[in-house]
Amino acid sequence: MYQNTIKNAVSISGKGLHTGQFVKLEFLPAPANHGIKFERIDLEGHPQIPADADLVVSVARGTTLQKGDAVVATVEHCLAALSGLQIDNVLIKLDGAEIPILDGSSRPFVDLLESSGIEELNEERDEFELRTNLHYKDDDSGVEILAMPSKNYKITALIDYKSSTLGQQHASMDNINQFKDEFAHARTFCFFHELEALLNANLIKGGDLDNAIVVVDNPVTEEEIGKLSILFNKKDIKVVKEGILNNVELRYYNEPARHKLLDVLGDLTLVGTAIKAHIIATKPGHKSNVAFAKMLKQHIKERRSVADVPVYDPTKEPVMDIQVIEKILPHRYPFLLVDKIIEITDQYIVGIKNVTFNEPFFPGHFPGNPVMPGVLQIEAMAQTGGILGLQHTEDPDSYDTYFMKIDKVKFRQKVLPGDTLIIKMELLGTIRRGIIEMKGTAFVGNQIVTEAELMAKIHKRSN
Repeated sequence: MYQNTIKNAVSISGKGLHTGQFVKLEFLPAPANHGIKFERIDLEGHPQIPADADLVVSVARGTTLQKGDAVVATVEHCLAALSGLQIDNVLIKLDGAEIPILDGSSRPFVDLLESSGIEELNEERDEFELRTNLHYKDDDSGVEILAMPSKNYKITALIDYKSSTLGQQHASMDNINQFKDEFAHARTFCFFHELEALLNANLIKGGDLDNAIVVVDNPVTEEEIGKLSILFNKKDIKVVKEGILNNVELRYYNEPARHKLLDVLGDLTLVGTAIKAHIIATKPGHKSNVAFAKMLKQHIKERRSVADVPVYDPTKEPVMDIQVIEKILPHRYPFLLVDKIIEITDQYIVGIKNVTFNEPFFPGHFPGNPVMPGVLQIEAMAQTGGILGLQHTEDPDSYDTYFMKIDKVKFRQKVLPGDTLIIKMELLGTIRRGIIEMKGTAFVGNQIVTEAELMAKIHKRSN
């Protein structure tokens, strides 16, 4: 399987469901490994927001992402369309804070993307095949999500609102290719008794009874119907025998369950990796979907960390020995914390630090129970990453790297005398204006001991 993007830029406009703001949205082709990103062209600097579960800031009747001051809301229907068409890379420009709701389903996005055409890229798709069950449960709400091993991406959604109108419903997608014809049309829904509370909560400002199924599961008065008619400027509103308002006709007998499946697909797009698994979601909502997406993302990261442990053969000649490293880095004993470089590419580097009992920090750091200080593990990462950054300069001997930021640090295990630190530093993006961002992982054997993200500035030496 190869990655996909779209062939041509295409656009669509409409109101945001909750903000009521009229927004123009444009899909643009993107290169391999770009992923799905939103760009707020109405904000200074046109900030971009990756489709990433870790950036979710709200799940109130929709999924909202935020990076810095830039926000994009109600992303799930758009993301479901992209996943349903197996589009991996696209830039989504919009001039407002919320994705248009359109008809309340993913179908308008599917039609628009198909009109652009889908282009296969010369890069393999990043896929993860689940090998063990993964289970999420919220005891308070009764929500459960189970992921099981499968050769295909399958989703089953089950809902039970204790409603005489909806009853129990379920929907199943056995193959992602079924999404376009069998699930993309399914529209969002809410209950009649929720409408006033949603309006009072400053939500559904863009609701107009043309983009949602309104389910009536309790008796309503003519006065309530009349009030709703005024609020949404609709005449002749009434409850039909199926227990829904007559603003829409059901497209499927189980349209609510199908839409819940659509939401699960959209929210799990935030994992950032194509999945081979069978997802079974009972009473799902955006809160549980996003919580499970984060759980799945972390599981993938941990499994791949074990699988991607660099192989260190001490008998093999290194790419750089200590003499070469001393010519590149300004550090010297006792602060030179990289002994050799065993692998280096444009995107990552692997360094080695042999931790011996004779290290100068051990006599003063936990005497009698020597442990390598965590800050020095980070320094070893920084020095290794500095070598990677300097390889992107024309004359590495004329530059130094100064670190600006350390983030997401985790110390998972102690590093002891006799251990060999295998340090892998990977670029997180393109080096721009001398700024380099890297993800660092340190291993002892095949176990992760330290993780961190680092940012540095490459400076030309003044001398």
